[in-house]
Amino acid sequence: MKTTIINKRAWKFYFILIAFLCSILIASAQKEENDNSFAGNKNKPDRQEWLRDMGFGMFLHWSLDSQLGIVISHSLVGASDDYMNRYFNELPKTFDPYKYDAYRMAVQAKLAGAKYICLTVKHHSGFCMWDTKTTDFKITKTPYGKDLLKEYVEGARKAGLAVGIYYSPEDFKFLYDNNITLKRGGVKLDVKAEAAYNDLVRRQVHELFTNYGKIDMLFIDGDHKDPCKEEAWKLQPDVVITRGAVNSPEQTIPGVANDELWESNLTMGTQWQYKPTNDDLKSGTRLIEILVETRAKGGNLLLNVGPHPDGYIADPESRRLTEISAWHFINQEAIHSVRPWIISHEENIWFTASKDRKTVYAVITGIPDWVRGDRKEFVLGSIKATPQTKISVLGQNDLVSEYQNEKDVQSRFIQKDDGLHISVVRAQRIYNNSKWPNPITVKLENIVPALDPPVVETIKANISENKVILNGKLVKKGDVGSVKVGFEYRPYGGFVENLYSTIWNKTQFVEMTKEGDFSIELKNLKKDIQYEFRAVVIHPRMNIYGDVKRFQ
Repeated sequence: MKTTIINKRAWKFYFILIAFLCSILIASAQKEENDNSFAGNKNKPDRQEWLRDMGFGMFLHWSLDSQLGIVISHSLVGASDDYMNRYFNELPKTFDPYKYDAYRMAVQAKLAGAKYICLTVKHHSGFCMWDTKTTDFKITKTPYGKDLLKEYVEGARKAGLAVGIYYSPEDFKFLYDNNITLKRGGVKLDVKAEAAYNDLVRRQVHELFTNYGKIDMLFIDGDHKDPCKEEAWKLQPDVVITRGAVNSPEQTIPGVANDELWESNLTMGTQWQYKPTNDDLKSGTRLIEILVETRAKGGNLLLNVGPHPDGYIADPESRRLTEISAWHFINQEAIHSVRPWIISHEENIWFTASKDRKTVYAVITGIPDWVRGDRKEFVLGSIKATPQTKISVLGQNDLVSEYQNEKDVQSRFIQKDDGLHISVVRAQRIYNNSKWPNPITVKLENIVPALDPPVVETIKANISENKVILNGKLVKKGDVGSVKVGFEYRPYGGFVENLYSTIWNKTQFVEMTKEGDFSIELKNLKKDIQYEFRAVVIHPRMNIYGDVKRFQ
């Protein structure tokens, strides 16, 4: 009887102990998930902050099919046997990037403001840009003959850039060799093929992370990410994995700020790889605006260029990099080692802030015809001056504009009830014709937030035959008695093209005096067209936006 009692007590104790340990494990898992964008993110927090400080990187999509000026790898999906045979066996015989100068290309990236660079060492086709032992489908079996990855790493390091690599665990050559139908996602493998696939990934990643020195960041694109991540973090625990571990939106920028590591990757035009014809490149101004918006929302921008098959950055992309270089040389302080301000923007003025939020950079976009020597005034509703506040325009000395000695070019400010009024002059001559279409940045030191801003959330669209009801939520009203809420909407430009458009249509707006849900009805929209929309809250000092969602 005593033994039974002791056992019952022991079991009760063990049950409590197990429950306690489980609660600790669950709490730990929840904390890990909350601390990182994706569950299973083993990036070191200090290394993520290091990459956030860098803020801007250059992406290089490049492989043997750049010789054709076509989409990288994807032409193989659905291709004929003849096409695949010539792709895998004939294209390597003519790929010779003989003009490749890794250091010069890295310098181009550095001048444009990139602090890190990322090369596609293997895309989905399976072609390897290094001297791998795992396959003969590689750069050293082409007329080029050299280990291009080795040159890339050495060139990037010489230029002072952090080294990143893109690696695709998906491998069309592996599927082709094993008579498996090529497709993106949903490939059915038997146990033996699955094991061989994972082994290939591990062996290739092992080579990448043992033969080329320190790799600073890794971008993983495709299925079978787990073996890749595990091997990379095991061999180099300091590597920062972006795609595969943190949010990495492609060809878009999130609608709201997020004060943790995320990385947007996008193209200058409509294609990742070299596209000599039929492309629509964004202007240098638009690319600068995208960089500014990304940083204002707390993210990193990984801007892609597709090198020419002979080994250099072609003229249209190179000229845009030079335009970005000029802007960055003047305004770099507003881009690196910054974090989001209390709001990302007030209309066409975007904000980044120092980590202590005592300095704000107000990047004024959307004024391409601002004549040198002209003074303009703006009101900043989110910023409040202190007795120690100072103001200046990045790149200028606030004393003189060339050949305009009589001009008063000093930056000024005055605090009023409706916000901080600033008065600045575009005084620096950047081009000979004095026409400089790109943003200027006003630096405001020793300031404080002027308000606790409202927060609005975009919920969803309810669709019936003749109408659409847009739904949102006023999460926080802010520091005023009432606000107006509504939506903005526009036709969705497309996966690649959505960043070309900047114009929104407005719905009606309604007044709200407390937090809660709201809805607005849309009528007479065109059928069979996909739209995107975002919730908006109008505060007396500014408009605040929710994230962007779509409906059709």
